[in-house]
Amino acid sequence: MTEYRSNYLIALGSNLENEGNSPLKTLQDCLQDFSVEGLQLAAVSRFFSTPCFPAGAGPDYVNAAVALHAECAASEVLARLHRIEARFRRTRTERWGMRTLDLDLLAASDQVVPDLAEFRRWHRLPPEAQRSKAPDQLILPHPRLQDRAFVLVPLADIARHWVHPVLRQSVAQLLSECPAADVAEVRPL
Repeated sequence: MTEYRSNYLIALGSNLENEGNSPLKTLQDCLQDFSVEGLQLAAVSRFFSTPCFPAGAGPDYVNAAVALHAECAASEVLARLHRIEARFRRTRTERWGMRTLDLDLLAASDQVVPDLAEFRRWHRLPPEAQRSKAPDQLILPHPRLQDRAFVLVPLADIARHWVHPVLRQSVAQLLSECPAADVAEVRPL
């Protein structure tokens, strides 16, 4: 049996009420479920208000990021994140649709999963194809994390010095390359 001990980076988002709870309350409440799933929180970012992505697709989001430790493979961490989402009534009916809770596995230490070629295929996917195509397997690091201020701003709170294993840039460097207007739209709550 393979032993795993990895540091994981997770993006959190919500833009729909869940049983009368605001998106902020949903994100705050879901943090307790990480330990239920055997995921040890190491750091939690501030919470941020961000415009819906893509623009006009629904209400604004509340976003955050967490760093955690787990003694299991990335695929098992993803399965546990999906169980947490299900407890908060997450449904997967539309790509980039509105959601009660979204937990995106961004990175597992310096791992590239499943391999560099597959990462590059999804990383280079043209923007028009991103709306309709989704991988049928886990791709790490998340192929779009470097493009999204709503991910990088919270991530910089907790993992500013984490270096992307393919792009070879830190979160701080990636954030500095985001359009200033996008960064300005990510506002602390």
